[in-house]
Amino acid sequence: MSEPSRLSQDRISLPGVLPGEAPLPQPGTVIESGFTLADDLPPDLHERSRQGWPRSMHPYLQQDSYGRDRTDLSLATVVLENEHLRATFIPALGGRLWSLVSLPDERDLLYANRVLQPANLALRNAWFAGGVEWNIGTKGHAAHTMAPLHAARLRTGDGAPLLRMWELDRLRGTIFQVDAWIPVGARALHVYVRIQNPTAIAAPMYWWSNAAVPEADDVRVLAPATTAFSTATDGPVRRVPVPVRGDLDVSYPTRSSHAADYFYDIPDETDPWIAAVAGDGHGLMQASTGRLRGRKMFCWGTSTGGAHWQDWLSPARGQYLEIQAGLLPTQFEHTMLPAGQAWDWLEVYGDAALDPQIAHGGDWPTALEIGGRAARGLLLDPDGTLSRARALADESPVEILATGSPWGAIEALLAGEDRAAVSAGTPFPDLANRAPAGRGGAPAASEGAHPAGDVATDLWWALVADPDQAGSMLAAADPAVPPASYAAGERWLALLAGHEPGWARDYHLGVLTHAAGDLDDAERHYRNSLAQHESAWARRGLAQLAAERGEPAEALAELQRALTAPGVAGSEAERTLVMEAMTEALRARLPQEALTIAARASEPVQRLGRVRLLRARAAWSTGTAAGVSLARELLLAGIEVADLREGERELSDLWSAAFPGEPVPSRYDYRMS
Repeated sequence: MSEPSRLSQDRISLPGVLPGEAPLPQPGTVIESGFTLADDLPPDLHERSRQGWPRSMHPYLQQDSYGRDRTDLSLATVVLENEHLRATFIPALGGRLWSLVSLPDERDLLYANRVLQPANLALRNAWFAGGVEWNIGTKGHAAHTMAPLHAARLRTGDGAPLLRMWELDRLRGTIFQVDAWIPVGARALHVYVRIQNPTAIAAPMYWWSNAAVPEADDVRVLAPATTAFSTATDGPVRRVPVPVRGDLDVSYPTRSSHAADYFYDIPDETDPWIAAVAGDGHGLMQASTGRLRGRKMFCWGTSTGGAHWQDWLSPARGQYLEIQAGLLPTQFEHTMLPAGQAWDWLEVYGDAALDPQIAHGGDWPTALEIGGRAARGLLLDPDGTLSRARALADESPVEILATGSPWGAIEALLAGEDRAAVSAGTPFPDLANRAPAGRGGAPAASEGAHPAGDVATDLWWALVADPDQAGSMLAAADPAVPPASYAAGERWLALLAGHEPGWARDYHLGVLTHAAGDLDDAERHYRNSLAQHESAWARRGLAQLAAERGEPAEALAELQRALTAPGVAGSEAERTLVMEAMTEALRARLPQEALTIAARASEPVQRLGRVRLLRARAAWSTGTAAGVSLARELLLAGIEVADLREGERELSDLWSAAFPGEPVPSRYDYRMS
């Protein structure tokens, strides 16, 4: 007789850093770098790669305020468990499935990082390695990856407890939910995912479930394919054979010298699955119903740069690779989710438990055959299980366990009858009786809620529910303090336009039109804002427009004006403005101006690794003996950039220029190819 599954709340403690939000918007910044597809790839893949790309991550703010000085953290968790498995989730960190322990041998099937160290790999900058993350919206680690989700307890038809997590994706206007449970007696964690598009227009859609697993020399990645689309070398994404490419068996990630992606070209008639199997045949297997067809393996490679990235993301010296599952064959594509519709699927995560001799043998088809049988053993009765999950998807939660953002409720209030009703299964906070801060205060946020609470969204709620209060808030806004949050879309533009002109109203109109790509209208609104009252924020808006138009000298001039505006010196915004001004000075080939900006910055800003790197670049770019000496001095003293972007080579390139013929120190070597 199998024991009933259990759901409990607990905490984990570990050293780490939680990121803070930047105070300034990025309405014109595309985060992810470009890519090229080989001409001979399938035409439908090319077609999907050309659609759905967002202009920026607006209205989200960047999460770029963090360092590498870690403190002891205590994080709330939700644990699902039966006699075979224990799954631990962290709702406050994007619902991350932190660990999945096979209880008979206490083996964690996932890579559970022992340190929570953000790095600049996500669409909003901050991301951390480990566990399983749920990515929606567009290519990259999602906007919510280090932000809280709503979470609740429910119960399945067989009595097993169910954890539901959900949130609004503000980039696409869609609602996603992740239902996780372990059926009675099951050896696999079951995860039901649904994406609802309640809007009146089709939404470009992207989803990838990314699992980090322990890496070792004996770990082999199996997926039911004989070819893959690979980014493993310089040049375009190409189709390559697997497992053997040239003289290298790429199914063993530690045999790759450089970072590599392999998107497996799984035949349409084949059930999708992927597994990372150790030498004893055990390891994580992920399988799903047919809608989630894509499968990918990512490894960092064994180069100095790849090893450095592993250490950077996992300071406790853990090594990992990723196996991933997505809606489409690659992560370079979007597909359109029709208006008012929903897509869903079922995923399972469990121990592959394969015969090691076959799994690691030289007969790839036979290895895939036993892998397919194991996948079917974990995903029993897929049609029936998916049907039962659908029947539960709209059931109201029994108990709220964690709170996400209020934006789902605010956007539903804004859209009114022009939007499909929000499912009772994914409720957002009831704002009917809400009063903005200053008029009775905002309700207390539960643990895991956005650090700013509801105060950050008071203006947007009032614009819809209490226009008089919104007008008062706009009129009273302090130009020395940047707005707490931003919105996007024509409806917000119309609501704001109905209010009296003022610096705050016109600044928000500028950001809204800027995010929509209407640069001329954005400039008009920013200038109208400045005509009402000087502010660093509208000045920066003009600078961003100039930068987007390829006018770095003009961008620099506006940023220099912004740096002298009230409210900047010593504020969180100073950091952003100094780095942007130094960057534009370098683009304008005015390195001495960049050095002057750094010298005028407050001491905490001067100490930032990014500012020190920009200062070293500027010093080297002067071409003077004093400049060269300063650049070398800074490099020798040590420059640690906490939010170094994946793919950045500035540190290694600058070292090679400053010290020709000398090897790049490992601390500066992040080269991935």
